[in-house]
Order: sequence, then structure tokens, then C-alpha cells
Amino acid sequence: MIKFFLMVNKQGQTRLSRYYEYIDLHKRTVLEAEVIKQCLSRTKEQCSFLEYKDFKLVYRQYAALFIVVGINETENEMAVFELIHNFVEVLDKYFSRVSELDIMFKLDRVHIILDEMVLNGCIAETNKTRILAPLLVLDKMAET
Repeated sequence: MIKFFLMVNKQGQTRLSRYYEYIDLHKRTVLEAEVIKQCLSRTKEQCSFLEYKDFKLVYRQYAALFIVVGINETENEMAVFELIHNFVEVLDKYFSRVSELDIMFKLDRVHIILDEMVLNGCIAETNKTRILAPLLVLDKMAET
């Protein structure tokens, strides 16, 4: 099960966070700081999976953004690694080459995409066309 999903820039600023189990705000702040520090300090030659406290971290770097997913011990690391890549591909398709500014200024759209892909901590959808369908309907309604 996915416990949390973070998108962070190289300066350590969180651009997106989604938690799939309750963690109070103070603990979230501490958790994000520690997780970000762990991932940013690793080199490109090191594995993208690491153990942290009672869960595993799976992360990928895309230009200046890191996507970090915390999972429990029963979740498949490679499936989550591919989920991250699929998420970025969907963002690229929707935003036509996604950038950090797209994420900052259209965060609601990014959350909709993530919510279509992950439901209650479980991977629900991976088909790009089905993931983008609700957004395309919203965009069409906004035009009229």
C-alpha cells in the first residue's frame, strides 16, 4: 500500500504531497524534511529504493523534481517505480512537457491526475487515456 506521494524540487521545497493514511501536521513536516534529505543526498548511481523507518521509499528524479513515494513492505517497489514514470508521462501528455511552474500553478489538475491513478493508497488506473478523460471533460466545460 502507498502511504504517501511527494513531489519535491532540488531545493527541498514540497510541490505536491498526498497522504493515504492519517499523520498529524507536525509529523508530516518532520517526515517530509527527513525523507527529502535522504533522497536528495543520494547520487545517481545509487539505487532508487531505500528503507526508512517502518516503510520503503521509492523515488525518481526528473530534471529538477524528485518524486518520492512511501510504501509498506508488501508493495512491489518496481510497480511503484513504474507508477512514478507513468504519472510523469501523463503530466507530460496533459501539460505538453510539464514543468515545475505547471505543477505550482495548476496543482488542482495534478491532484486530479494523481487521484485518478491512486485510490486510497492502491494503484487504481494506469491507462493514460482513462486518467486524462475527466480532465478533458473539465477543460471542455471551462471553455463553454
